[in-house]
Amino acid sequence: MPLTHKRIWLIDSTLRDGEQAPGVAFSAREKLAIAEMLAAVGVDELEAGTPAMGLSERRTLREIRALGLPCRLTCWCRALSGDLKLAGRCGTESVHISFPASPIHMNALNTSETEVLKRLKELVGTARNHFDHVSVGAQDATRSTPDFLREFIARASAAGAGRVRIADTVGIATPGSVYRMIRDLDIPGSGMAIEFHAHNDLGMANANAVSAAEAGASALSATVNGLGERAGNAALEAVSAALIFATGHACSISLSSLAPLCEFVARASGRPIPADQPVVGRAAFQHESGIHCDGLIKDPRTYQPFPAGAVGRAELEFVFGKHSGSRAVQHLLAKTGFPVDRPEALRLLRTARRCAGKKGRTVTLDDLIEIHRRNAGDDRRSAP
Repeated sequence: MPLTHKRIWLIDSTLRDGEQAPGVAFSAREKLAIAEMLAAVGVDELEAGTPAMGLSERRTLREIRALGLPCRLTCWCRALSGDLKLAGRCGTESVHISFPASPIHMNALNTSETEVLKRLKELVGTARNHFDHVSVGAQDATRSTPDFLREFIARASAAGAGRVRIADTVGIATPGSVYRMIRDLDIPGSGMAIEFHAHNDLGMANANAVSAAEAGASALSATVNGLGERAGNAALEAVSAALIFATGHACSISLSSLAPLCEFVARASGRPIPADQPVVGRAAFQHESGIHCDGLIKDPRTYQPFPAGAVGRAELEFVFGKHSGSRAVQHLLAKTGFPVDRPEALRLLRTARRCAGKKGRTVTLDDLIEIHRRNAGDDRRSAP
């Protein structure tokens, strides 16, 4: 259980980290539309882009700023003074500065812990002169050392940063390791907000993000549909639903408004939503098994963690195939004005199973009604 039930601040990085997914490049018009939709569903903060990417990126950031959205707008920067100057031209009220935190990343950038801590003090001090809010990132923090991270947080706090991002940059963490890390980094008296940023390389991004919140993190970053580099990031829709339904924490997201946003990002990115994607996948509220359908008819909670309507989906859907039972056939046909007795339901089910085998897919309710109509017609023609 979480240490306390609290409201988690959600930062969406679809327009920054999400767009870094290979082959994804949003147009300026798409970025503006996504920004508006994210604000409409209740995201607290938009990490809207990287000013150092060029003139068009900075122009789009200024256009997003001009929308006057009811959420914080943040630019992402490397730990370079030149990046901060470019960010200052974009008009955002917030900036995020990313620093290498692990020996691997420090070696790649030919720097050291001493130099990172020095640059941290200098750049946060500079940023505070131009931005209302400064966030700093400990990149590859899950492969850093606890001592360095604690010193990094203490120095960031002393320099005036408002939040530290603990990044699982290569998705190597587990829920247990994340929980212990975040719990141990909660430095009494620092006044520092801790954010967790998850990647999905081992399929644990959503679980790691929720675990961080349970351990005390006050902010989480995510992307729509989990879009991002390699295997992606924590998914905004899954993380927000998990916070509400599984942990008792609160967040600002209107779950019932997420589906259109997820569908738009899927089209714009060229990354279709998998059928079994949590919360927004087509199959997330579909059921075929006879045992499951029978239980769901009696009480939807039997085999669903939350109502489909809570996340803006239509009610649960029964499909028919080799695992189906007659109870679901009778229930659904009765609801649609075609009541049948159990022998007829069993006959329809046998036909539905044959159709499913021939078509290589499940049979929908509309298919079942059509089968019933054809059978009824055959019965009338064969009557004496």
